[in-house]
Amino acid sequence: MVRDITLGQFMPGRSLIHRLDARSKIMFLIAYIVFIFVAKNYMALLLVTLASMLVVLMTKIRFSMYLKSMKVILFVVILTGILNIFYGTGNVLWEWGIIKITDGGIHNAIFVTIRIATLVLISSVLTFTTSPSDLTDAMERLMKPLTFFHVKVHEIAMMMTIALRFIPVLLEETDKIMNAQKARGADMESGGIIKRIKALIPVLIPLFVSSFRRANDLAMAMECRCYNGGKGRTRMKQLHFSVIDLLGLIFSLIVFAGVILCNIYFSSVIR
Repeated sequence: MVRDITLGQFMPGRSLIHRLDARSKIMFLIAYIVFIFVAKNYMALLLVTLASMLVVLMTKIRFSMYLKSMKVILFVVILTGILNIFYGTGNVLWEWGIIKITDGGIHNAIFVTIRIATLVLISSVLTFTTSPSDLTDAMERLMKPLTFFHVKVHEIAMMMTIALRFIPVLLEETDKIMNAQKARGADMESGGIIKRIKALIPVLIPLFVSSFRRANDLAMAMECRCYNGGKGRTRMKQLHFSVIDLLGLIFSLIVFAGVILCNIYFSSVIR
């Protein structure tokens, strides 16, 4: 289970998506999130889903990596879809007491499931194709107007990047601790949910200790290197918009226009 978590992992490559400016990728991600929720019928949702799948294929990253990111939240997706079946209006298809299933509820379940799956895929594209350092610079520059309100933009971006960097490290550490506990005879895979939760206690305590130790080592390393924030700091790699970013913008505008047209000309609206 731990090895299936791909959040925060960066896959180096030379695809068009890799070569996009990190600021463009963040803005495109926000735009596609808007597209997903603006889609009001199946044709619009299909268009956004196909566009997302095209972007995933353009990354030239094994699709199994995206499936791993989906596998982690599969239970949440299924549970959310099932719950939405019972929250909808329209023609009643099945009823038992206060519980009823309507055609609107089924439509809601389908929409919610596809939306969550698409969000996970398109968010994975950002983390898979953007290094943590580029992501830090991009977030810092995009949030730079907030410095007018005395918001510590550099510190916020730095904390987010450190968190992303530490996710794979902590997952690897968790996997090592779990294997060590299993070698000592710990049973973490059998029994009920209460027993499994209790079996995780011997894993959580050394994981917390290791996390605080790593955080202390990182703080000492930053102090030894005289780190004092973003003021006056330069960057080895400068971010620049290119023709590829312009093509990405045009593609996003085409998708947005297609979604609006589908909302207007197709009547299968989810109410």
